Amino acid sequence: MAIERRHEMGEGGYCVCPKCGEKTAHSRGVPCQEERCPKCGAKLLREGSYHHRLFQEKRAKKDTEPE
Repeated sequence: MAIERRHEMGEGGYCVCPKCGEKTAHSRGVPCQEERCPKCGAKLLREGSYHHRLFQEKRAKKDTEPE
């Protein structure tokens, strides 16, 4: 029996590079994490996804920490 994956992100949207910030259009049926950034080669994150929000929180925390 095949397992059907259900994603709540819907169609459209963007894939975002966590290293350089490059945005590319999301391709339906292809997870952003399987795509690579055309500029730097890093794995992409789906804009607004759980992993993207975690990345943003981590970056914000790092930016507010005193050196």
